[in-house]
Amino acid sequence: MNGYQKYKEQSIYSMSGAELLVLLYEEALKRMRMAECALEDKDYGVFDNCITRTVRIVRYLNSILDMEQPISQEFRTIYEYLFFDLSAIRAGRDRRKEDIAQVIRVLKEFRDGFEEAGKQVQDVRAVAAKSVTG
Repeated sequence: MNGYQKYKEQSIYSMSGAELLVLLYEEALKRMRMAECALEDKDYGVFDNCITRTVRIVRYLNSILDMEQPISQEFRTIYEYLFFDLSAIRAGRDRRKEDIAQVIRVLKEFRDGFEEAGKQVQDVRAVAAKSVTG
């Protein structure tokens, strides 16, 4: 492993849970945008690869849900919806082009939500630390 790969791996291991979730959503968004471009270019190999990677990310996100939390069932329903849409996009390609934008919108909303939650948790930790040491 070269120095950059070690640095990248170490930075991932030092991320908070919220930061890791945001990173996963960012990767899924990147893949969906690449799929959109590949579809326009009729590069179906890249298109299929990007959709497959996005499905894997969503599958992983679905698998790590803590079903003890009430909101997890709602997340699971949305992830199942994404699975359905991603399958339809892969099968329909040009006929389902508009669905790519819908998937991107949902992924962005999740990313933004976890990004904001991560900031709020970070702010709470900073305030708690100051009140204890102050």
